[in-house]
Amino acid sequence: MLRRILRVIVPALALASFAAAAEPVKLKFAIFTPDKEMTFVTTFKSFADAVNRDAQGAIQVELYPNGALGRNPMAQAQMVLDGVADIAWVVASYTPGRFQENEVLELPGLFRDLREATLVYTRLVASGALKGYEDFYPVGTFGTAPYSVHMRQPISSIADLKGKKVRTSGATDAASLKSLGAVPIGMPITEVAEAVSRGTIDGSTAHPSVLFDFGLVRVTNHHYLTRLGIVPVAILMNRKKYDALPQAGKDAIARHSGEVSGKNFIEGITRYNESLVKKLQEMPNHTVVVPSQAENEATQKVLNGVIDEWAAKSPRNRELLETVRREIAKVRSGG
Repeated sequence: MLRRILRVIVPALALASFAAAAEPVKLKFAIFTPDKEMTFVTTFKSFADAVNRDAQGAIQVELYPNGALGRNPMAQAQMVLDGVADIAWVVASYTPGRFQENEVLELPGLFRDLREATLVYTRLVASGALKGYEDFYPVGTFGTAPYSVHMRQPISSIADLKGKKVRTSGATDAASLKSLGAVPIGMPITEVAEAVSRGTIDGSTAHPSVLFDFGLVRVTNHHYLTRLGIVPVAILMNRKKYDALPQAGKDAIARHSGEVSGKNFIEGITRYNESLVKKLQEMPNHTVVVPSQAENEATQKVLNGVIDEWAAKSPRNRELLETVRREIAKVRSGG
């Protein structure tokens, strides 16, 4: 009788053990922005789909958009460290102090476009040139397109910013706006449209995809396409969680991280931004001003003071600025 029982139980236990071993490690990817936002479509979902396809069943990335794991944009990096999420979409400037050296990337006028910003940011993080990422595995590090200005009131030149309350994405953006005569107001992007609608602020800095995806285009009618700084944004994973994954899972994530993830972002968001600028120019009751080269140069002359002041704060700042400029030169030369 005992032998018959064992003949039934032992195979059943082995099968259950095999099934348990075959269960993929599930990774929670926290995204505080909507699932209709273009970065979700072009970058987050494509990353998750590619990893899940290539991981041979070892891991499964599960997307949690719309703030399902936490709506506070400023808490996303900490959520990863605390284990609330395994991966998260992080706006570095919303987490003051943690990614302090990212400030160099936000300096106004350094980058021509999001391609330059994304490639430089990705390479600096991969090489360890930027501090602050030691506890994270950087799945993707991206730079937005340079920010421009979007207002309720008419704006035909930078001089029209004087005294206006303008939402800013971080300390460096705030310094740029202040140098141009505006009153900078710090605020997460998810709150901006309502604040403009209520008249709490007069407008905001933004790049095209943010302008449309977060509803700013519904509350601002005047758009001055100057070129301010960019905002570094990232997909970050808990480093310990990554290190503990099965090798097939780690390999799948690595294959679709870094410059591969950056390529999806560059291609998808560049096309989207170009289509949105065209759409904006065709919209009735919207005024779009593209500054002349002379106007841009005059603006940049003022903004250079922000760069010089930041660089003068410490030898480390000067070193970082030189590093970024060298990397920009490499990108522009095709390196």
